[in-house]
Amino acid sequence: KKLLGNTKIFLRVAIAFVPTAIIGLLVYTLVKTYLLGSTTVVVWALLIGGVVLIIFEKIRAEKNTEQDIVIQLESVTYKQAFIIGLFQSIAIIPGVSRSASTIVGGLLLGLSRQAIVEFSFMLAIPTMAAAVGLDLLKSGLAFSSKETGLLAVGFVTAFVSALLAVQFLLRFVKNNTFTSFGVYRIILVVVFLFVIM
Repeated sequence: KKLLGNTKIFLRVAIAFVPTAIIGLLVYTLVKTYLLGSTTVVVWALLIGGVVLIIFEKIRAEKNTEQDIVIQLESVTYKQAFIIGLFQSIAIIPGVSRSASTIVGGLLLGLSRQAIVEFSFMLAIPTMAAAVGLDLLKSGLAFSSKETGLLAVGFVTAFVSALLAVQFLLRFVKNNTFTSFGVYRIILVVVFLFVIM
């Protein structure tokens, strides 16, 4: 409702989506061919992302920057929206969290935690829809009627599930730090390596 009912916010979300759309189109083949199925890329992304999140929150706590943050959702500039979109583009790498990327980017730009959490959630809608749409177009849309029906059901189910998951994550992040997520990512890597080895 806030996204469609507020022209200013809608334009900023649209601008934030532009970098991801451009970069996504440019590196689509590279990601699909070399990164998407690479366990090594995912493991390294999880590990590095976890460490970055922990360090980021530690530095923020030491500087106590939360008191200095005054930028709210309606005050996000076009430039800030574009930069947030660049941060989201990092999530093209498998294993990198889209929500974490955008939220960290927004916090670095001076947005309040609540403002960037809301902005990140709204930005997820066109991003997820475009990612699925692009994948379908690249596949040539060569599906039988039965396969099309299954794809439609799968798309709706995955989209709704993703939105619910993102909502849960963003509600948590509004009042909590990323430290627990950083630790979780590192533990996940350790468990994975233990199982594999």
